[in-house]
Amino acid sequence: MLEAMLNGLSALSGWEVFAALLGVAYIIFAARESQWCWPMAFISTLIYTLLFWDGQLPMQALLNFYYMGMAIYGFLLWRQHKLAENDISIHSWPWHFHLLFLITGSVLTVVIGQYLSSIEASQNPYLDAGVSVFSVLNTWLMARKVLQNWLYWVIIDAAAVALYLQTGFYATVALFSLYTVLALAGFMNWLRLYRQQPKLS
Repeated sequence: MLEAMLNGLSALSGWEVFAALLGVAYIIFAARESQWCWPMAFISTLIYTLLFWDGQLPMQALLNFYYMGMAIYGFLLWRQHKLAENDISIHSWPWHFHLLFLITGSVLTVVIGQYLSSIEASQNPYLDAGVSVFSVLNTWLMARKVLQNWLYWVIIDAAAVALYLQTGFYATVALFSLYTVLALAGFMNWLRLYRQQPKLS
């Protein structure tokens, strides 16, 4: 495994490295609630869409194509509220919403994973499906500034590390390892901002 990683790192695509660097910038800007995180996300995910499709990870390619659309949505949403001087407030979900989120994601993961397995379209169908499904759902939480999105990203990013390690995307392994740490930092920063917000009486 170590030898495979070293060989993979020596043959890294410049595009993969560039996309990874833009991905890091996206997380840092998102943690600071900057609308400019979204253009960085758009370019990064455009590159990843092409890379993953070529690397036989169809769910990851479709996921990144979805990210491109969410990057446009997130930018317009955050920009609209910024211009109106009415920023979307960071808010926390009650437990029953989280339960619904987890059940929905788990059911979709099993269904899509079974389908990918039946047509042999993915190198790791269930992990591929799980990372994709929960990333799709969680990106919407981030755009809507749900506080707990960062905690979900910690788990999703750790699962993505395992997926990309198995499929040879080593720059992306390093990226998602960093994402896991940055997601914790993002949660702590949003939690601080959330506590500073005026509470509705």
